[in-house]
Amino acid sequence: MEVNSSVAVFDSKTIRRLWHKEEWFFSVVDVVGALTDSEDPRKYWNKLNQRLREESNESVTFCHQLKMPATDGKYYQTDCANIEGLFRIIQSIPSKKAEPFKLWLAKTGYERIQEIVNPELSINRARSTWLQQGHSQRWIQQRMMGQEVRNKLTDYWREHEIKERMEFAILTNIIHKEWSELSVKEHKAIKGLENQNLRDHMTDAELIFTALAELATRKIAETVNATGLPENKVVSKEGGGIAKRAREDLEKKTNKKIVSEKNYLPEKKKQLNS
Repeated sequence: MEVNSSVAVFDSKTIRRLWHKEEWFFSVVDVVGALTDSEDPRKYWNKLNQRLREESNESVTFCHQLKMPATDGKYYQTDCANIEGLFRIIQSIPSKKAEPFKLWLAKTGYERIQEIVNPELSINRARSTWLQQGHSQRWIQQRMMGQEVRNKLTDYWREHEIKERMEFAILTNIIHKEWSELSVKEHKAIKGLENQNLRDHMTDAELIFTALAELATRKIAETVNATGLPENKVVSKEGGGIAKRAREDLEKKTNKKIVSEKNYLPEKKKQLNS
């Protein structure tokens, strides 16, 4: 995940957000989904957007098209609004969740400013969120270790002519598909995920093999000085292959699959703790 892109959670609903021009911009479709529980938030927003434009409502002028990750791991232009814009849009949505959401939104903006001044707050907030989702302290340590491995890999990519987000997504998917034999999208589908971060719903074993694949990829890349997308594609497949062989060996010894359908969505907590 890019450092300026993340997700937030309101009332168990995932809301994509992007740090852009020194402020948070949120996916309007995700916000609509959180407020309305609509089965098709995109259709709901399209109709509302059309009505607001017909009424010359100035709230739509606060919307910007920004690239955000979709469920397939690719980035698409998405209607986004900053906190001020969302406050105006929310006024046009009849929802009992509107006031709680406004409070949550104001707090979210404040937290980001505080985190810039003191990055440790961001780490502590992540820990708190994971604990609320039902993760153990051991899982959190593994998640943070894996993120550090991931950060070192993406730092290498940036320094070796991998600049576009699409290229990051391509390489990430190659590594993931090689070790797990599933694309990121397929893995999320097995777990019943939509906009959620796949890594936040991995089991201990899945986190470990993901980290192994990315660690191996970086080590190989550093050895051969892989530069640009074509060379890093080859290295990503090799790094993922190392983790794949380790996964296959463990599965043979234990007769248990590493890739799991388990997740940390609220309705699945009992399953994980059973």
